[in-house]
Amino acid sequence: MDLKYLQTFLTIVEEGGFSKAAKKLSFTQSTITFQIGQLEQELSVQLFEKIGRRMVLTKAGEQLVPYANEVMASVDRLRFFESDLASCQGSLHLGMAETQLCFRFPDIIGRFCQGAPNARLFLRSMNCYEIRDALLDGTLDLGVLYEDVGGFGSRLETNTIGEFPLVLVAAPETARQFPDFVTPDRQLSVPFLINEPNCIFRQIFEEYLRERSIRLDRTIELWSIPTIKNLVIGGFGITFLPEFSVREELARRELAEIPVAMGKKSITAVCAHHRNKWVSPLMRLFLSLACNDVKEER
Repeated sequence: MDLKYLQTFLTIVEEGGFSKAAKKLSFTQSTITFQIGQLEQELSVQLFEKIGRRMVLTKAGEQLVPYANEVMASVDRLRFFESDLASCQGSLHLGMAETQLCFRFPDIIGRFCQGAPNARLFLRSMNCYEIRDALLDGTLDLGVLYEDVGGFGSRLETNTIGEFPLVLVAAPETARQFPDFVTPDRQLSVPFLINEPNCIFRQIFEEYLRERSIRLDRTIELWSIPTIKNLVIGGFGITFLPEFSVREELARRELAEIPVAMGKKSITAVCAHHRNKWVSPLMRLFLSLACNDVKEER
């Protein structure tokens, strides 16, 4: 059904006649008559009848009025909806790995807020496994996480942000005391400071230790990467993190890198969403910033 036929029908009702409707719509009266004829043919009913010299609504025409008003009101709401989307209004639910959130994305988030000042951003620092599961169950719109979570299956669409080296670091004095994390079958009396058990970096390094039969004094589990760094700088142990998260401390020689014999010492970060999710303008804006402006660290 052509929506303009419904608009013409409602204009005739509002204006009280075919000729007045034609004048308001800048149509000829024959065009008005043709459109109403097409509408009556599609609905298989007569909408107007001639009483004396006037065209008045039939019973079917009277019943059509509220339906036509509802349809046209929905069209108007859709136009406002499109306008809202074009101006990036609405909300975005975003989950992000802590290292990306703390050390790589503050500027990106700031530019996102500048580009969408009317948007509501719901941002959470989350474990990568939690981000993946929240994307799959629809509670997150977008997630920034590391792909080393055992696979995404076919339900997630991923956009690569970059591949980032991992480093084993300690305070310079601690690094001098424990310089050898390569020789196998060793017991080292130094604690390992790291995030919770599902932390990707922890899993990679603990697997490395198992493969080389290197045993550490203990693992100190903390929930804050900045806190882990500060304690390691203070000489409380070692940690294993993306290089970008400790680059400044390495440059200032507050931390020192300890060599490891890893074939793969890097992880890949992605920005992901559910494959079946409609990519809103807000999501497109964030994806553009994340994938085009966040460059791989060298």
